[in-house]
Amino acid sequence: MTNTIIKDVAIIGAGPVGLFAVFEAGMLGMSCAVIDALEHRGGQCTALYPEKPIYDIPAYPSILAQDLVDRLIEQAEPFAPHYLMNQQVISLVRDEDGVFHLGTSVGQTIRAGAVILAAGAGAFGPNRPPMTGLEEFEATGSVAYLVRRREDLRGKRVVIGGGGDSAVDWAISLSEVAASVALVHRRPVFRAAPESLKQLEALSASGKVELVVPYQLKGLKGSGGRLEAVEVQANDNSLRDLAADILLPFYGLSMNLGPIAEWGLTLEHKHVSVDPTTAATNMPGFFAVGDIATYPNKLKLILSGFSEAAMAAHAARKILRPGEEVHFEYSTSRGVPGN
Repeated sequence: MTNTIIKDVAIIGAGPVGLFAVFEAGMLGMSCAVIDALEHRGGQCTALYPEKPIYDIPAYPSILAQDLVDRLIEQAEPFAPHYLMNQQVISLVRDEDGVFHLGTSVGQTIRAGAVILAAGAGAFGPNRPPMTGLEEFEATGSVAYLVRRREDLRGKRVVIGGGGDSAVDWAISLSEVAASVALVHRRPVFRAAPESLKQLEALSASGKVELVVPYQLKGLKGSGGRLEAVEVQANDNSLRDLAADILLPFYGLSMNLGPIAEWGLTLEHKHVSVDPTTAATNMPGFFAVGDIATYPNKLKLILSGFSEAAMAAHAARKILRPGEEVHFEYSTSRGVPGN
């Protein structure tokens, strides 16, 4: 039996928001354990798009997802968080004293006075397009749902499916290295940041990105798992082939809350409802931050998650240190341990 780990705060999720919650809790003098089902820290940023540029992090005009994760790990390091990776929280009990007991899939037990859920999309997987023979091409990497190394696509003929931020951002980024980039969307309107759309329009005008709209993915052509063309269908049912070495379908993630759904939290469309001023859930001492949290006018941005992590940490401290008055200080005046 593994010894029980005792910390002030248990943070479920080691993505960017969970990592920043470690820093915020540490600045308030609280120790943390961080649990994540993935092998490596960084959540979706590391698992799905480590080389994707992110444009809306303050002070960084552009930063690669993995670089952001590395900086957040470095920022949290002075507070010595206890990381428990490659394991899932499968049980949660709050005792009569308000203390949480968390059990993981490998038999580890964590005891904490507060919990911050920063699980992103929960257990996530890509939404796969309904195309015959998809598995054969997935097995060879000719159909992929993430780009780990942009350089691997240098000189390749790339077809991207989707109309959101991921599809648009990767079309822009891969236009710099790919032999050709075709972006397929069922509508002529894309759901992406205005500045990204300006860049996409410019690349389309210069011929570096072909906008294939309004079309939908229809079929795959090739042999032995080697992709040669992607068949697309227009609204009038006419068909067209796009020469391709790789297809990247970016249709979002399917969300599965897993055990979280059984913990008695108030849920709304597979998200956890919270108080927007504290990130508190309906369970005392339990907070939710980042993409998994919802409230009116919620913005699913990393920077919103950072703000929620700070609010959750301050609210958690009031529970854990009820007799102590908190004199809020800026980090510039207080400093960070070791600096």
